[in-house]
Amino acid sequence: MSLDERSKNILDELISNPSITSTTLENKYSISRRQLGYSFNKINDWLTSMNLPVIERTRKGCFIIDQSVFTNLHKEEDQAFVEMAVLTENERVYLILMMLVSSKEELSLNHFTAELEVSKNTVLNDLKQAQSYLNEYDLTIRYSRKAGYVLEGKEFQIRKLLINVTYQLLHMNVTEHKLMEVSSIKTDEREEFSQRIFNLENKLNIKITDEKMATMPYILILILRRIQQGHELQLFSIKYEELSHTKEYQATEAIFQDQTEIPVQERLFFTLHLLTTNVYWSEYLTEDHTTQQLIPVINNMLRLFEKSACVYLQDREQLVSKLLQHIKPAFYRIKYQLTETIDIQGAMNKELKELQHLVKRSISPLKDFIGKAIPESEISFITMLVGGWMRRQGESLEKKTKAIVVCPQGVSVSRLMFSELSELFPGFVFLDSLSVREFLNYELEYDLVFSPTYLETDKKLFISKPFLSEEEKYRLRKQVMLEIHGYIPNHLNAQHLIDIVKNHAEIKNEKALTEALQSYIERDEESSVSKPVKSKDINLDQLIPHGNIKLRDSVSSWEEAVRLSSRPLLEQGKIEREYVESMIQRSNEDPYIVIGSGIAIPHAAPDEGVNEVSMSMLRLKRGVNFTADYHINLVIVIAAVDKQQHIHALMQLMKLAGSEKDKQRMINAATVEEIYEILKLYSNEKELENTQ
Repeated sequence: MSLDERSKNILDELISNPSITSTTLENKYSISRRQLGYSFNKINDWLTSMNLPVIERTRKGCFIIDQSVFTNLHKEEDQAFVEMAVLTENERVYLILMMLVSSKEELSLNHFTAELEVSKNTVLNDLKQAQSYLNEYDLTIRYSRKAGYVLEGKEFQIRKLLINVTYQLLHMNVTEHKLMEVSSIKTDEREEFSQRIFNLENKLNIKITDEKMATMPYILILILRRIQQGHELQLFSIKYEELSHTKEYQATEAIFQDQTEIPVQERLFFTLHLLTTNVYWSEYLTEDHTTQQLIPVINNMLRLFEKSACVYLQDREQLVSKLLQHIKPAFYRIKYQLTETIDIQGAMNKELKELQHLVKRSISPLKDFIGKAIPESEISFITMLVGGWMRRQGESLEKKTKAIVVCPQGVSVSRLMFSELSELFPGFVFLDSLSVREFLNYELEYDLVFSPTYLETDKKLFISKPFLSEEEKYRLRKQVMLEIHGYIPNHLNAQHLIDIVKNHAEIKNEKALTEALQSYIERDEESSVSKPVKSKDINLDQLIPHGNIKLRDSVSSWEEAVRLSSRPLLEQGKIEREYVESMIQRSNEDPYIVIGSGIAIPHAAPDEGVNEVSMSMLRLKRGVNFTADYHINLVIVIAAVDKQQHIHALMQLMKLAGSEKDKQRMINAATVEEIYEILKLYSNEKELENTQ
């Protein structure tokens, strides 16, 4: 006899958690007391047929299970339980897919019913589910009387399917015996290829993870079978010169040494499979060209992460090496779209989800290097590695003050406010800048809210203007720090100081010195409140003089608008041509340069060709389209040399962007002088207040 799926799940639960009660089982599986009783009787009938003691149920709804039941059902060689139990729909679907990619003969409906031990109607329904799964691979199940059931589509996609299905089946309750049965793989065949993979480890001086070690013999056997059946890969995006120099290619040649008829593209595909395989130890990670390119990319990612998470990661070289072991195979998986869609979100606790949010914000160097978006599953693995490293050094996001910025005044204003506050409170983890609607549905945990408007929240709320003067920044920092800490801490980090001292002196007792420095930094005294020295502010009319203003009715494209607006700064030598091209490139990636209806501020990084802080303006009466969403009339180029000098003028420009009346005056202006007078108005706060 066999167990139905529900009874099998309940027995699994009882074996893994014998202290569970009847009520808990009923709630977990959404069943009635009668349904539980029915399943319980089925389980005991099955145990009796296996010559095992039945499970007793007490009056209080607890269970008494004989030790022999645990012993027999946990024996590795005793597969009777799994094999006799009815396969779930998900398991049947994956077995059908395995039969389709591995079959040596034509497949009929009878083949499926015999292997899966279900009715024809059930198989037909399972085939529909299988097709649903295949849609993401662009593959189709076709039936004909001559060929039976076959897969149609690109062979590269079928190979991806083969790899993923093998992995999934070995992580289900399906036994290796069942997998070998449906794929027609013999034990001695599997053992031979397992030995080849073991030899490959020695050749490459690596240790492949256990789960990959288990799947690779099956994958290798089935790929070779498909090649022998004439299902060869066509030319695809992998170039011989990209992979032929790798040790993995040499190892592939060794594996295929007795297979003389294997085409080059097939050898490249298996090389790629080796390159995408996770390892937990390697001797040669710093040797090849790809690795050398990835090391600075990972370092840049970590720097961005440290800034976002307000942490200092110790033993960076070791962490880079550990990340490299995952990111190198991930590089090939992402580049050639072989990433496995494994959902590990459910395994993440609250802190790891917050950490992943910050990792995702720091992943841009890797995304830019590969030229493709990084899948969630790869980000999750990186998050778990970084999270483990932080726990090892005693760091935790739980100990950090987490803040969000909520601004109803548009994306650009919100983002600028987020940036300003992040700099003002370098010890806080700023999670996000949000609209009010996003705030109402925000799921991550946070401690503080900064907003220019009142919000209903049970967290500490600080009302802050989007643009703060130096005096306002000082007052806000003092208010927040007194509320959070009861005093104003200095902008110092004890571990950073220790690292500086290490470079210039020998430390006899690092722990004692760290504690002494920390105690000094966090002393509670008024003298620790330091007011920043106010630098001379540069006004908007000073950065955009008459000669930096251009008037046009229209231009043919956004790129022309940026080049035309930049011309005065180029002619004055304040920027280089590379800065103009960088602005255009960044504009395509970043719609946040639109700061208000009809106004855009293209800009790039200071090190991309800025010689002196400066601004210039192009007025377009009829405007120009920027992406499909924005129509721009005022293009203001900003060339910043640092994060400070242009900020005062930018704040004045943001106030101007908020006045529809003055924007229209500038758009319709007949002369440069008219526009300059408006800029002068916003450069003089007292005069501006008198006009409003």
